[in-house]
Amino acid sequence: MKDGFGRKLFSVGEFYRIYYLAIFSLSDFIKGKKNGLLSEEFIERIMLAVTEVNGCSFCSYAHTKMALEAGMSDREIQDMLKGVMDHVPEDEISGVLFAQHYADNRGKPSKESWNRIVEIYGNRKAEAILGTTRMIMFGNASGIPIGSLISRFKGKEEIDERSNLAYEIIMIIAIIVYLPLVIIHVIISKIIRVTKIKF
Repeated sequence: MKDGFGRKLFSVGEFYRIYYLAIFSLSDFIKGKKNGLLSEEFIERIMLAVTEVNGCSFCSYAHTKMALEAGMSDREIQDMLKGVMDHVPEDEISGVLFAQHYADNRGKPSKESWNRIVEIYGNRKAEAILGTTRMIMFGNASGIPIGSLISRFKGKEEIDERSNLAYEIIMIIAIIVYLPLVIIHVIISKIIRVTKIKF
């Protein structure tokens, strides 16, 4: 993980967009997992790659456990949390790098990178990769304030130095307040057939 736990935290406005895109792509994530489009290891590699970019210690802890349970080695997990992808299988590397690119660009990947993923994996698997990436982006954006607040109340030293009490409270309130708005937004988007990704 990067020094200081990562880069600039997400704003409340960015959080709404991340939340909306995660719920919008939730069905693609579920289908990808249920239909075997993405293995548990592939999903966890995406989760770890995005978490490394966003610097969420709360998610690092949770996904380290899940990655171990999915069969990934300690060495690979530790390397991925440092941004090293030497152990990623060749048929998964493009998907993992796309997820990292997505996170690096704060949820705004290039059209070329998306087209390449579709070309490599086909539409359904590409959408599952996108859904997985959006789910962990939401996990990171909410995990940083939640993890920091929990650590703060437990008197632990692992509080994300980018965070503060006001940010944590505002973001946790946003999770609750935004939920009905996001659900309505997603329903309308699906009715009017909004594209899954815009550039």
